[in-house]
Parts: sequence; C-alpha cells; structure tokens
Amino acid sequence: MSLLLNGLAASNGIAIAPAYLLVGSDLPVQKQHTNDKDHEVTRLHDSFAFSRQELRRIRDQAHERLGQRAAAVVDTQLAMLGDPALFAMMRQEIMQSGVTAEWAVKQTADHYLTIFEKQNDNDYLQARGTAMRDVAKRLLSHLMAVELPDPQKLDHRAIIVAANITPTDTAQFDRRYVAGLVTDTGGRTSHFTIMSRTLSLPVVVGTKTATTEIQNGDLLIVDGIHGKVIVRPTEEELEQYRLMAGKFAREQEAWGAVRNQQTISADGRHFEVAANVGTLADMEDARKNGAEGIGLLRTEFLYMNQSRLPSEEEQFRAYKQFVAGMNEKRVVARTLDVGGDKRLGMVPLPSEANPYLGFRAIRIGLARPEILRSQLRALLRASVYGRLAIMFPMVATLEEFHQARAILEEERAQLSSAGVPLAQNVELGMMLEIPAVAMMADIFAPEVDFFSIGSNDLIQYLFAADRGNPRVAYLYQELHPAVLRTVKRVIDAAHAEGKWVGMCGEMAGNPLAAPLLMGMGLDEFSMNSNRILQIRSLIKKMNTRQLQPLVHRALNAQSAPEVAELVRTAIPELNR
Repeated sequence: MSLLLNGLAASNGIAIAPAYLLVGSDLPVQKQHTNDKDHEVTRLHDSFAFSRQELRRIRDQAHERLGQRAAAVVDTQLAMLGDPALFAMMRQEIMQSGVTAEWAVKQTADHYLTIFEKQNDNDYLQARGTAMRDVAKRLLSHLMAVELPDPQKLDHRAIIVAANITPTDTAQFDRRYVAGLVTDTGGRTSHFTIMSRTLSLPVVVGTKTATTEIQNGDLLIVDGIHGKVIVRPTEEELEQYRLMAGKFAREQEAWGAVRNQQTISADGRHFEVAANVGTLADMEDARKNGAEGIGLLRTEFLYMNQSRLPSEEEQFRAYKQFVAGMNEKRVVARTLDVGGDKRLGMVPLPSEANPYLGFRAIRIGLARPEILRSQLRALLRASVYGRLAIMFPMVATLEEFHQARAILEEERAQLSSAGVPLAQNVELGMMLEIPAVAMMADIFAPEVDFFSIGSNDLIQYLFAADRGNPRVAYLYQELHPAVLRTVKRVIDAAHAEGKWVGMCGEMAGNPLAAPLLMGMGLDEFSMNSNRILQIRSLIKKMNTRQLQPLVHRALNAQSAPEVAELVRTAIPELNR
C-alpha cells in the first residue's frame, strides 16, 4: 500500500525514481568553556581555512557541471568565509565569554539567522540565511571531525531525500542522476527556486517526515505541481502520474513558445509580465525565462553584510548593469527597504517589539536623507542606459511621498546643473503595501506615475497576521474577497487618473489569481522567474471581457476557498 506525504511545491515537475537518502549526523553543540582561548581561536582559524578549501573545490565542480549560476551559490558562502567581520565576531565570542570555538560558531550563526530567516517575503535574505546555515555546519564539521553527507556518491538515477538540502549539496549534484528533491523542512527560498530551475528538477519541501517515512531504494513519485510525494506507489498511481508527466512536458513546451512574443490576451489587451530580482544572476535568469522587464529590483543586495554604506559610484555601477542589461525594457527599482528585522550594521536602528510596523523602508530614508539622496543620485545617473522607474516602499501618507519626491527632484536638479546626463522619462511611483493607502488610493493616484502592489505585506496587514508565524499563517489568503476588493479599489483609482498598476508580491505569480487580476485590469505582473512563462501563456488564452462575470462573483464571495472553486470551475485547465 502506498504512502502519501504532503509538502510544498517548490519547483514544478513530476519525477518517478528510487529514493536516495542524503542524511548525515546532526551536529548538536553544547555550551562549553575553555581555559585556553588562544587554542580555540587557532582551531576556529583552521576550520575557516579547511572550509574555504572545500568550497573552492565544490565551486569549480559546480561551474563545470551546472554553469556560473550554480557556482555563484557557492561563491556566496566563500564571500561569507572571507568576510573579516564574521571571523572577528566569533573570535570575540571566544575571548570575551571564554567559550569553545564550536559554541562561538553556533552563537554567531544563530544571530545572523534570526535576521535573515524571518524575511519570508525576501528571497535574497532567505538565501543568505540558507548560506549562513550551510557555512556554520561546514565549520562545525571540521571542528567536531564529523564528515558531511556527500551527494557525489550518488551513481544512479534517484530522488534525493534529506532533512534539508544546502546550496553546496545542490551544487555537487550530477544532473545525470538526480531526478528530484524531497525535504523535511524548508519553503520556497531562492536557493531551491534557483538551483532546481537550473537542474530542471521537481522539488517538494516541508514534508516534515520524509526522512523517517522513506527508506533507501523506495520507489517514489515526486509531484512538484501539487506538493505531494507518493512512497511505494501502486501500479494505478504510476500509470496516472506517467500520463500527468507527459501532459506537463507538453505544457512546458507550449509555455516556451510565448518567450519571444508579446503578452496579449485573446481579446487584444496587452499585459506586462516582469521579474522580481535581487542580483545580476537573477536578471540573467529572468531574461532566459522571457521576462518583459524587471518589476521589482531589490536594491538591498548592495547594503547587506557590508561594514559601510555603498558609495554613490558603487551604486551607479550596479544599477547601470541592470538598466542596460534589460535592453530598454522597464526596470522598476525599489529604494532601500530595510529596518525592523532587516538590519544594517552600518546604520544603527532601534530594537523594536513589532518590527514589521516599525522604523523601516522610506521612514528610514526620510530620517537619514543622506542615504536616500546617494541612492537616488546613483539611480538617476543610471537612467540614461535604458528605461528606469523608481518607487518608494512602505509609504503611509501623502506627506511622506511628497517629502521623498522633493528629495528626488532636488537631486535631479543638482545633477542637471552639473551637466550629468539624465533620462527625462523616469517614472516615479510607490509600493502600495499599507491598507490606509489603499483606502486613499484615489488621493494618491494623481501624485504618482504608478502603483506597485506589494501583496505580501498588504495581505498580512489586512488580516493583522504575521504570515511567518505558523499559528496564524492560515490567514494569509491571496484569494480572499477582502484582498480582491482592495486590489480592485487601487486599480480603479489609478486607471481613473490614467496611471498604470503593477503587482510584485507572490499573488502575481499565482495561476488561480491571474484571471481575476486580468479581469480587474492589473497592467503589470511581476514574479519569480520560474512562473513567468506559465503566467504569460495563461494570459494569452484568456479573454478579459469574458472574465468579468467571474470577477463579479469572486468579489461577492464569502471566502478564499469559494473564490478558488469559482476560478477552477470557470477555467478547467487550472484543475491539474
């Protein structure tokens, strides 16, 4: 009899193959003190050296097997190990507290993980958290003389099953043998999205019990479409999934056909499907996946894990690469969005009981205008190399937007006076994340060039529920009529003033939400790159006029499940 495990679909696809358990010894660390601090510092230094040596070897293998995209994942860890601040922090823990090197590694890693891994809506910081966890485990393996699991030992086609899969594990996979991935823990992080996309693997994460329920050699079906793992399937289940795999392969081929076409609905309405990016590698991935622009450029990557603020020149060079790299396709750059849980070492911030509602984003930019001014100058200088739009995050009042816009205009005037070339068509907008702004959208709309709806924060604020908190995560409901009504209110207010509206949260890449957003008139969808071709293909099949009755019924529904059922009934192809 087969066994069904439910998890989270992290990467589309279906695989049928035997299981290969990639399970190593836990590395529990207990607090211990030492009488020889210098010896512990030497041990720590040696563990850094050994780890760097291993990672360089793994990076070279990853580059040879999977290309630069995979090698870049390992480069992130090498950069961490090469950061003097990380070693200094661990050394300080040893010298001040008199603890062993193992405890110093654990304490320091835990400090960073509390910062990185709370950011469920920020793929870049989630990836940093994953990298930090991997670095810490590698350091501890050398300190404790424990051998880590070795994915390179796999010599036959199989599905990797693990408690979690680290970036360096994935970078060592041989694409000839790895058919899919299953983990006990995890969510949709940039690591799984990036690497599974590179390998074209189906991935199911967060099953909780895969490593205890599955034995080496068990035949598995990994359903990366619905987030299911079937252990020891029956013949009937095997036949069902073989047919489903063939259908999915044909769908992928059809999605690829739209890559070089415009995204135009069946009744001639043009939509823009763009990508959310945080690194140059993300941009390259977006282009390969048919992105029609960058709907969200997260500029935090220039600031995180740095000992000083980036200079205007450093920022200019980075932004220029993005703007020029998209070949006249629009790049929407979000100004620095940090604060609360996203800390910057070079910008002292207060400790807050409720950081999501605290001193963050544009609030910091207005309180520390020298940071905002430097960033805006760099963005304006980069604008001549393509098509740039700028948006301010977390705006709550019209006065905040006016203040930020005034700073932008002052910097624009100073640069023009100095003879610096600037584009004349830089659009200025704002992320709409706060319910109060949605209620006042008709007042904001005449002031902006566009809105970009940050659905992740907007939804959790609408329901007063931290979606990172498992006890209330069920309240994060993208299809709830309250969310749909709020989004429609914003779109209608913007369109009344002739302004466009985008969406850059997870909702934009949800196939069940796409027909509703189309019908409500959303102009731009921005999402993780792996969803772009699917959403573009779906949009091209839809008729926006014929979607109006569905939108009407959804807006008047009573719950998210009711809305989901309405969409599936109206569009049968979403019932797979």
